[in-house]
Amino acid sequence: MSTSTTVHLVRHGEVHNPGKILYGLLPGFRLSDRGQQMAALVAEHLADADIVDVVASPLLRAQQTAAPIAAAHGLPVGAEQRVIESSNHFEGLRVGHGEGRLTNPRHWPFFVNPLRPSWGEPYRVQEARMIAAIRDARARGAGHEAVIVSHQLPIWVARRSAERRPLVHDPRRRQCGLCSVTSLRFAGDELLGVDYAEPAAALYPGAVDATGGKLT
Repeated sequence: MSTSTTVHLVRHGEVHNPGKILYGLLPGFRLSDRGQQMAALVAEHLADADIVDVVASPLLRAQQTAAPIAAAHGLPVGAEQRVIESSNHFEGLRVGHGEGRLTNPRHWPFFVNPLRPSWGEPYRVQEARMIAAIRDARARGAGHEAVIVSHQLPIWVARRSAERRPLVHDPRRRQCGLCSVTSLRFAGDELLGVDYAEPAAALYPGAVDATGGKLT
């Protein structure tokens, strides 16, 4: 019989971002107070899971989200570079405002190829690194469950890849809320299915996403 293993892809919680910029790979962006509450809720959601391995993006917000999950299972949090946020041309800017206005001519060369995308790391590159990290997490957690704390776009690209859907998509239709859990269920190497949960959904009203926009 094949070994049953689940790899949970957890998105980090809300970030303290008073300037409402696209923070991307910038260091030092921590969870807000609400983000800390979100992390506690996702840890509670996974408290009864058979988790034997927890890794997270090295960015502070991901490490902070992973901490209560790992603590509930008496585990350390490993740093996994392959699940880090994707790069973005607009990093450090407030998208749609000031220097981040899409009408600014200096940004136009970055909108020539939506398949890449031109403004950031290619989807195929994100897919390759995420799938490799998931494969290794599945091996470490074989017969049990493993957690990877990452970021919205890399998680969404990994899910679309796992479900054999095109990587090109409408960003407004991503199903990957703050502190959401995308669970990949495997029998051996075979993907059996994908489950999705939003244990922190009660805290979404008023929360701010990665680009400074409010969630509803």
